[in-house]
Amino acid sequence: MASRIEMWPLDRLKPYQRNARTHSDAQVAQIAASIVEFGFTAPLLVSEDGGILAGHGRLAAARKLHLDAVPVVVLDHLTATQRRAYILADNQLALQAGWDQELLAVELADLSAAGFDLALTGFSDEELADLLGDIEEAERADEAAPIGEPEDEDIPDVPATPVSRAGDIWQLGAHRLVCGDSTDPAVVAALMAGDQARLCFTSPPYGQQRNYTQGIADWDALMRGVFAHCRWPTTARCW
Repeated sequence: MASRIEMWPLDRLKPYQRNARTHSDAQVAQIAASIVEFGFTAPLLVSEDGGILAGHGRLAAARKLHLDAVPVVVLDHLTATQRRAYILADNQLALQAGWDQELLAVELADLSAAGFDLALTGFSDEELADLLGDIEEAERADEAAPIGEPEDEDIPDVPATPVSRAGDIWQLGAHRLVCGDSTDPAVVAALMAGDQARLCFTSPPYGQQRNYTQGIADWDALMRGVFAHCRWPTTARCW
């Protein structure tokens, strides 16, 4: 186990001449942009003599940024054969990882909404378009989907002789339902049982059966009477 990170000048580092991993100019530019944004978060792995085992792309990016030194971890416990094998394993093992496409798309969408430059994540424009397009398509599908019908309930037939009579109050779980005239103060008082409403959701009769070209004086008087019986607390609001 390496016990520390050291800062080495670039001229002390020696790329492996038989490194089979390639780094295009575009990728090196991406790595450089990542270093500028996030800092030099991954030290190079080197041998005692400065040979690079992992970090050839980061070294190229450091040179592109004209850095004087980079952080390194010296792996002095490996044999020469192990070092050569590790150069291959470090690259190939990373390729074996995969992505949860749904979670990846959600994470990218959140970053985009936060204003982050997604180019810094290393994904190409085409990949980002595909991933974010899946999110947008799913959102459009959710918005366009019709509201499903409620599940069938076992509702009994209406009895020939009604059970409820004027004045009856039904307890429906946490709710109360009164059979009566909502404009009658006594009916409202019986329903509220001493409590006060925080919200009145009502469907009063329309003035002149929706014919708003005629006078609504009678309707206005009726509504004032309805709201007067609601006994609003001082913090209540009415729309």
